[in-house]
Amino acid sequence: MGEFELIAIFLFILFLLLGTGVWVGLALLGVAFVGMELFTTRPVGDTMITTIWSASSSWTLTALPLFIWMGEILYRTRLSEDMFRGLSPWLARLPGGLIHTNIVGCTVFAAVSGSSAATLTTVGKMSIPELRKREYPENLIIGTLTGAATLGLMIPPSLTLIVYGVTINESISKLFMAGILPGLVLATMFMGYVAIYSRVSKKFHPVPEPEPNRK
Repeated sequence: MGEFELIAIFLFILFLLLGTGVWVGLALLGVAFVGMELFTTRPVGDTMITTIWSASSSWTLTALPLFIWMGEILYRTRLSEDMFRGLSPWLARLPGGLIHTNIVGCTVFAAVSGSSAATLTTVGKMSIPELRKREYPENLIIGTLTGAATLGLMIPPSLTLIVYGVTINESISKLFMAGILPGLVLATMFMGYVAIYSRVSKKFHPVPEPEPNRK
């Protein structure tokens, strides 16, 4: 059997499992199980149990549930709301206005929780209603939020970098140090794009922030 036929078989099994609603991880596990069962003579059950246990028993991976728990604490408390209110007066002065709260908020939470999913949920819960109320463009609201939430993959502490470091047996601290500058540069580029878009686009006409009452 040639390589093309093997690829076709594995892709068929993968899409079949995904089509039935199986989780992605279990679908990939099913593909590996079928491949080992059909094309190897090793005992599949013992081999997979040993491999899964050796990969998941690393002490370094204990940081993953702790970071996820930290993000959940931020999501359930008022800390995130206080941060949003604190950033708003400063960022409203920039070209693009409060859209920058999506980017800066995601950057800060990525450096706290380490999870893109937790960052997206926490910041989006606060920013989307407020930005829609002020009539910011919907595509810019969702686009900046989803784009900036991916900074959690790069800015330490990153769950992805932890798993990657354990997989390739690389220093986690070195990976974290290597992700700081690219993450900040990417966040700055996001903010630059918002500033340019606000100046160029004719659809950008949010409701201005009310001036504070002064007596």
